[in-house]
Parts: sequence; structure tokens; C-alpha cells
Amino acid sequence: MLEKNIVKDTAKALGMSQKELAVEIGVSENTTSSWNNGKSEIPKWALKLFEFMKNEQKYKNQDEKLDEIITLTQALKSH
Repeated sequence: MLEKNIVKDTAKALGMSQKELAVEIGVSENTTSSWNNGKSEIPKWALKLFEFMKNEQKYKNQDEKLDEIITLTQALKSH
């Protein structure tokens, strides 16, 4: 199963360019470009890695929001 624009969508979700994503996962920009354009199939390891990276980013964002809530709660308690 090949998801359309998965490289582009993953890079966007991670806040990086497709070139930066290629560097991050250790492949050439031409490789990610050919995956994104459907010229070659995205290997299963890359699909799993994209999923992992997006989930990690999601949890990181949630952790940052939780830290903000804790800070605000502590500020309110001190008043």
C-alpha cells in the first residue's frame, strides 16, 4: 500500500524539509523524491520509520503542552 505524498506529509509533520528528512533517515534526497513521486516503492522500513517519527513528534508536542499546563498551574497556586 503506497500512501500518496507520505514523504511530503511526514516532513511537514516533523517541521522539516524533504531534504532534511532524507538526511535524518540516511538516504539521498533523490531517493525520497522518487518515493514521493511514485517512481519507486517506499520500503516497509521507511514507512515504519515515518510512522514512528510522526508519533514521536506528537508525543513530544503533548509533553511540551503538559509542561506548559504544569507551569501555569504552579503559577496560579502561588498567587
